[in-house]
Amino acid sequence: MRILAKELKTHVGEQATVGGWLHKKRLLGGLTFIVIRDRSGLTQALVKEKGEVEKLRGLQVGTVLEVSGIVAADDRAPGGVEIHEVNLKINVPVEAEPPIEIDKSLDQFHKGDLLDTLFEYRVIGLRNPKEQAVFKVQAEIVEAIRKYLRSQEFTDMRTPKLLAAATEGGAEVFKFDYFGKEATLAQSPQFYKQMMVGVFERVFEIAPVYRAEPSATTRHMTEYISIDGEMGFISIEDLKVLLSGMMNAVVNDVWEVCESEMTLWKSPKPVLPELIPSITMAEIHEKYTEATGTKTVGEKDLRPDEERWICEYAKENLGSEAVFVTDWPASDMKFYHAAQEGKPEFADRFDLLFRGVEISTGSMREHRYDVVRQQLIEQANGDPEAPGFKYFLMAMQAGMPPHGGFGMGLERLTQKMIGLQNVKEASIFPRDINRLAP
Repeated sequence: MRILAKELKTHVGEQATVGGWLHKKRLLGGLTFIVIRDRSGLTQALVKEKGEVEKLRGLQVGTVLEVSGIVAADDRAPGGVEIHEVNLKINVPVEAEPPIEIDKSLDQFHKGDLLDTLFEYRVIGLRNPKEQAVFKVQAEIVEAIRKYLRSQEFTDMRTPKLLAAATEGGAEVFKFDYFGKEATLAQSPQFYKQMMVGVFERVFEIAPVYRAEPSATTRHMTEYISIDGEMGFISIEDLKVLLSGMMNAVVNDVWEVCESEMTLWKSPKPVLPELIPSITMAEIHEKYTEATGTKTVGEKDLRPDEERWICEYAKENLGSEAVFVTDWPASDMKFYHAAQEGKPEFADRFDLLFRGVEISTGSMREHRYDVVRQQLIEQANGDPEAPGFKYFLMAMQAGMPPHGGFGMGLERLTQKMIGLQNVKEASIFPRDINRLAP
């Protein structure tokens, strides 16, 4: 019976069989050591008998094999045990040398131009335990978010990604022929999640979205996983409380379940208070201008260096590595956004910055049918009878409470949680303006 690497410690002194991939082969003082990788980790085996050593001749990393022998305690070996008196069974021999050495650190490929090499050989490189760790952490982030939102009575849902028209508008839309009609790939589930507030009151979705952004930066991809939530009968402060709770739940869960993976990447646990602090955009511009001498007062957005600066400021002065940026100008509102009550010059929205980068945007929506319909016509030059807007407005007309929601990039959250330099490093198979494969 096959035993996993993580279970071997309970079988010391017993005969056991592990099965997996040949991860490493080395000669040391005339002895042959091999390391086998399975889904739970690494196992070391000492191969002494000449006939067994001969079975390994010419075989490369990736060979699929079974290793049987006696489990012996050895603190120097992975997992604290080693297999002795080895008998090998080669299931799938691999004789071609791998293009990259997955038994060694791939850290050098995470720098500058070598990233493209990392992605070119992604199907091989992901077999490296440290590379695997990124996506084990990401899977746990998703699990923690689902668990948290369900605890807050959100309903998980799935919405279409083939749309009749773009929900966000603008040029960042992938268009294609759909049986003689023009269709687009979803930039977000925006209208659907708002419509479902009228059904379930609280909904969320974790799914791909598509942005035709001609950007070659460390923070943009053309396809990414968006964490979207929408909730009714709330204010913008309720939304901040929700996201603060979600961020804390994710951090605590990840560092409890994935401690070994975070240790591999030497990732420090984020400092977050129970309620993430809020700072207005104007305040950030003033503080940044005073601290750096670079004038940004009056600008309608934050510069990337300002985002990094304010997160460092918040960490040192407010005890938080995340911050909500508020009081965005109403002139940049989407037609479905709501303005602040009593301060119509500002949108009722925020950006959530974490460790120097925006990971989420949240806002209150305009829930009054007549107002949102008029904003669609005047601000977006939209046709209320067009298929892309007709059903959204139908839901608004049928009665919608004050509601708001957020969108968060899973890869950006993973990137900043671990400490990666580029958001593409947090995508198993990234898509950007240059890459459609693997």
